[in-house]
Amino acid sequence: MHCPFCNANETKVVDSRLVAEGQQVRRRRECVTCSERFTTYEAAELLMPRLIKADGSRQPFDDEKLRAGIHRALEKRPVSIEEVEASISRIKHRLRATGERELPSRQVGEEVMSELRKLDEVAYVRFASVYRSFQDINEFKEEIERLSEQHKSEGEG
Repeated sequence: MHCPFCNANETKVVDSRLVAEGQQVRRRRECVTCSERFTTYEAAELLMPRLIKADGSRQPFDDEKLRAGIHRALEKRPVSIEEVEASISRIKHRLRATGERELPSRQVGEEVMSELRKLDEVAYVRFASVYRSFQDINEFKEEIERLSEQHKSEGEG
């Protein structure tokens, strides 16, 4: 690490601490040449995979697009911002954990549906209706019946 004061290339670490809920390391450094002290922050560089759209085009993962889609589905539903942010964090973690550089965009949609199913069933059906392009009322009915069956089977266990 170069000293920001004298540009010497030798510095020593005086102190290291975890910050940002353990997501970063704060290091106090001292220049061996001029003895000035400065702080650096270190964080893991975790890149989100690029998404392969249905038409074959590729685009970078967009945090805001994900958040907007989830918020649209949850509009006027009793779900807290904290729950939404936790869901977004879990989705991003699972996508990164694949280790892939590119993923089909439908995988993001499936992850969103999985989280919405846990958060709010109305929001889940709203999102699914757009995501799966429900063509008529029967498709809505079938999805709601599937949810009802899941509830019955989960209640029996």
